[in-house]
Amino acid sequence: MEKMNPVEMCDMSEVHEALIEKINRSLPDEDDIYDLAELFKIFGDSSRIRILCVLSVSEVCVCDLAAVLNMTQSAVSHQLRILKANRLIKGRREGKQVFYSLDDEHVRSIIAAGMEHLKEED
Repeated sequence: MEKMNPVEMCDMSEVHEALIEKINRSLPDEDDIYDLAELFKIFGDSSRIRILCVLSVSEVCVCDLAAVLNMTQSAVSHQLRILKANRLIKGRREGKQVFYSLDDEHVRSIIAAGMEHLKEED
């Protein structure tokens, strides 16, 4: 297990009132903060992240997702339902197949920003 470094604390206690006012004016309301936290929980599952990474490359059907990810179609479908309910992906029917893709460029940006952050050197 990785050892955590202690967080440094101020040597004195001084509240910067003007800064606090500015921050309070710009903070999202509590409902939006809650919704954002719920959205980020969706990204907390590696299977869903793997699906989003595949969909960031190409639109694919459930059969292809299952093959690429070495998962059952049932397991993939379960994760797709969660992603779709949270508007991270969308489906398009073509005959007897349904093809999935990222809902919009915001999802691609979230994945790309996360990967970029992980690859940064200290």
